[in-house]
Amino acid sequence: MSLPKDTKTITKANRAAWQEAAPIHQKLNQARLEEAFKTPGYSCLKPVETRILKRLDVAGKDVAQMCCNNGRELLSAKNMGAARCVGFDGAQNFLDQGCALAKAANLDVQFEWCDAYEIPPQFHGTFDIVMITIGVLGWMPDIDGFFASVAQLLKPGGALFIHEHHPVTVMVKPGPAEAPVEWELSYFASAPYVDTNGLDYYGGTRYDALPNYSYSHKLSDILMGAVKCGLLLEDFEERPDHISNAWWNVEASDIGLPMSYTLVLRRPL
Repeated sequence: MSLPKDTKTITKANRAAWQEAAPIHQKLNQARLEEAFKTPGYSCLKPVETRILKRLDVAGKDVAQMCCNNGRELLSAKNMGAARCVGFDGAQNFLDQGCALAKAANLDVQFEWCDAYEIPPQFHGTFDIVMITIGVLGWMPDIDGFFASVAQLLKPGGALFIHEHHPVTVMVKPGPAEAPVEWELSYFASAPYVDTNGLDYYGGTRYDALPNYSYSHKLSDILMGAVKCGLLLEDFEERPDHISNAWWNVEASDIGLPMSYTLVLRRPL
């Protein structure tokens, strides 16, 4: 299989792979989520996400979610009192799911299709908070360019909030709780991991999928990517919480690896 070289080619391939996976996720999750969001004030946010958004005074703030998938976290922030809410993603099928969830919840939330590296200029400098949740950074071939793109969304004084799985976990071969912990990849691996088994991380369905390309970015690369574009580090915590649908074996092993982290960065006034 020939390997795409440039950022635009890789992100286009990944968008197509996610677009292909969206109907599978829809069958597994959509009805349940639509029913849940009919309950006023429903939130799917994890406790640490709720705590940090409250500390950022999310109520009344303009909030964006980058690579929002079906927007469930953004809708949850809206239910916390956020003002204008916009979700950005490159898979229209997932954005359509987000629109259906917003309709079920009777919430005014906007969803916009775009490449993560080409956010429409009319959105630049218009948000108090930008959210990035699990499973975003690993799809970005150019982490510096990604942060530069996302930082453009923030108003002066605005905050970027990230909750992601820890890069250390990517070193371990994922598996069910009973599977042994086996070291698979170098922490310093820079080549993309190419997969054609599909992106059903909920049901585990394997299908003859379009190729997707993921990356293992060192924590130092992530932090410095944000710093290079002028963001200021405000809060950072490595956490033991397993927030993915993959490394159940690491969680069960209780060997003490960091499994996730929260990061808050601020655009200077």
